[in-house]
Amino acid sequence: MAVIPMLAYEDGAAAMDWLVAAFGFTERERYVGDDGVLSHGELDTGGGKIMLATPSPDYLSPKRQRELSPDVAKMYEVPYVIDGVLVEVDDVDEHFERATAAGATILSEPEDVADFGVRHYRAEDPEGHRWMFSQDIAT
Repeated sequence: MAVIPMLAYEDGAAAMDWLVAAFGFTERERYVGDDGVLSHGELDTGGGKIMLATPSPDYLSPKRQRELSPDVAKMYEVPYVIDGVLVEVDDVDEHFERATAAGATILSEPEDVADFGVRHYRAEDPEGHRWMFSQDIAT
Protein backbone atom coordinates (compact mmCIF):
# COMPACT_ATOMS: atom_id res chain seq x y z
CA MET A 1 0.00 0.00 0.00
CA ALA A 2 1.24 3.48 -0.83
CA VAL A 3 -0.01 6.84 0.38
CA ILE A 4 0.29 9.64 -2.16
CA PRO A 5 -0.47 13.21 -1.05
CA MET A 6 -2.55 15.21 -3.54
CA LEU A 7 -2.08 18.95 -3.05
CA ALA A 8 -3.89 21.85 -4.69
CA TYR A 9 -2.12 25.09 -5.63
CA GLU A 10 -3.35 28.37 -7.07
CA ASP A 11 -0.37 28.26 -9.42
CA GLY A 12 0.50 24.59 -9.72
CA ALA A 13 3.25 25.06 -12.30
CA ALA A 14 5.08 27.62 -10.15
CA ALA A 15 4.59 25.40 -7.10
CA MET A 16 6.24 22.48 -8.88
CA ASP A 17 9.25 24.62 -9.77
CA TRP A 18 9.54 25.91 -6.22
CA LEU A 19 9.14 22.49 -4.57
CA VAL A 20 11.90 21.07 -6.76
CA ALA A 21 14.25 23.97 -6.00
CA ALA A 22 13.49 24.29 -2.28
CA PHE A 23 12.77 20.76 -1.14
CA GLY A 24 14.80 18.75 -3.63
CA PHE A 25 11.97 16.79 -5.20
CA THR A 26 12.32 15.61 -8.80
CA GLU A 27 9.71 16.37 -11.42
CA ARG A 28 8.13 13.21 -12.88
CA GLU A 29 5.19 14.53 -14.92
CA ARG A 30 3.67 17.88 -15.81
CA TYR A 31 0.48 18.41 -17.78
CA VAL A 32 -0.34 22.04 -18.51
CA GLY A 33 -3.38 23.10 -20.53
CA ASP A 34 -3.42 25.66 -23.32
CA ASP A 35 -4.37 28.21 -20.65
CA GLY A 36 -1.09 27.54 -18.80
CA VAL A 37 -2.86 25.92 -15.83
CA LEU A 38 -1.40 22.75 -14.34
CA SER A 39 -3.98 19.99 -14.62
CA HIS A 40 -1.71 17.29 -13.17
CA GLY A 41 1.81 17.18 -11.85
CA GLU A 42 3.88 14.56 -10.08
CA LEU A 43 6.99 14.97 -7.99
CA ASP A 44 9.28 12.14 -6.92
CA THR A 45 10.27 12.40 -3.26
CA GLY A 46 12.94 9.72 -3.41
CA GLY A 47 10.75 7.19 -1.63
CA GLY A 48 7.31 8.10 -2.92
CA LYS A 49 5.53 10.76 -4.87
CA ILE A 50 3.32 13.80 -4.51
CA MET A 51 0.62 14.80 -6.96
CA LEU A 52 -0.43 18.40 -7.42
CA ALA A 53 -2.63 20.55 -9.62
CA THR A 54 -4.62 23.73 -9.85
CA PRO A 55 -8.14 22.33 -9.41
CA SER A 56 -10.20 25.40 -10.34
CA PRO A 57 -9.92 29.17 -10.65
CA ASP A 58 -11.91 29.38 -7.40
CA TYR A 59 -9.37 27.45 -5.32
CA LEU A 60 -7.83 29.43 -2.45
CA SER A 61 -4.51 28.37 -0.99
CA PRO A 62 -4.07 28.09 2.77
CA LYS A 63 -2.14 31.37 2.70
CA ARG A 64 -4.97 33.21 0.95
CA GLN A 65 -7.57 31.62 3.23
CA ARG A 66 -5.65 33.02 6.22
CA GLU A 67 -5.55 36.46 4.60
CA LEU A 68 -9.33 36.42 4.07
CA SER A 69 -10.49 34.88 7.33
CA PRO A 70 -9.44 35.82 10.86
CA ASP A 71 -10.77 32.45 12.07
CA VAL A 72 -8.53 30.55 9.67
CA ALA A 73 -5.59 32.81 10.48
CA LYS A 74 -6.02 32.08 14.18
CA MET A 75 -5.84 28.34 13.52
CA TYR A 76 -2.42 28.81 11.87
CA GLU A 77 -0.86 30.81 14.72
CA VAL A 78 0.87 27.64 15.92
CA PRO A 79 4.06 26.41 14.19
CA TYR A 80 2.65 22.90 13.76
CA VAL A 81 1.87 21.16 10.52
CA ILE A 82 -1.86 21.48 9.85
CA ASP A 83 -3.12 19.24 7.05
CA GLY A 84 0.43 18.96 5.78
CA VAL A 85 2.98 16.45 4.62
CA LEU A 86 5.76 14.67 6.52
CA VAL A 87 8.81 13.82 4.42
CA GLU A 88 11.67 11.67 5.68
CA VAL A 89 15.08 12.91 4.54
CA ASP A 90 18.65 11.69 4.99
CA ASP A 91 20.04 14.94 6.42
CA VAL A 92 17.63 17.39 8.06
CA ASP A 93 20.23 20.12 8.53
CA GLU A 94 21.31 20.05 4.88
CA HIS A 95 17.66 20.03 3.79
CA PHE A 96 16.89 22.93 6.13
CA GLU A 97 19.69 25.01 4.58
CA ARG A 98 18.40 24.34 1.06
CA ALA A 99 14.81 25.21 1.98
CA THR A 100 15.89 28.35 3.82
CA ALA A 101 18.02 29.50 0.87
CA ALA A 102 15.02 29.02 -1.45
CA GLY A 103 12.84 31.23 0.73
CA ALA A 104 10.74 28.70 2.62
CA THR A 105 8.94 30.14 5.61
CA ILE A 106 10.53 28.36 8.55
CA LEU A 107 8.05 27.44 11.27
CA SER A 108 10.56 25.67 13.52
CA GLU A 109 14.32 25.17 13.25
CA PRO A 110 15.86 21.68 13.25
CA GLU A 111 15.52 20.02 16.63
CA ASP A 112 16.03 16.58 18.10
CA VAL A 113 12.94 14.89 19.49
CA ALA A 114 14.46 12.15 21.62
CA ASP A 115 11.12 10.58 22.54
CA PHE A 116 10.54 9.77 18.87
CA GLY A 117 14.17 9.25 17.81
CA VAL A 118 14.01 11.91 15.11
CA ARG A 119 15.42 15.29 14.17
CA HIS A 120 12.97 17.51 12.33
CA TYR A 121 11.99 20.99 11.24
CA ARG A 122 8.81 22.55 9.92
CA ALA A 123 8.38 24.84 6.92
CA GLU A 124 5.72 26.42 4.79
CA ASP A 125 5.75 26.79 1.01
CA PRO A 126 4.79 30.06 -0.75
CA GLU A 127 1.09 29.13 -0.89
CA GLY A 128 0.95 28.21 2.79
CA HIS A 129 1.06 24.42 2.69
CA ARG A 130 2.93 23.10 5.71
CA TRP A 131 5.66 20.51 5.61
CA MET A 132 7.68 18.62 8.20
CA PHE A 133 11.06 17.15 7.26
CA SER A 134 12.30 14.42 9.54
CA GLN A 135 15.46 12.35 9.91
CA ASP A 136 15.71 9.15 11.96
CA ILE A 137 18.40 9.60 14.63
CA ALA A 138 17.56 6.57 16.75
CA THR A 139 20.60 4.46 17.55
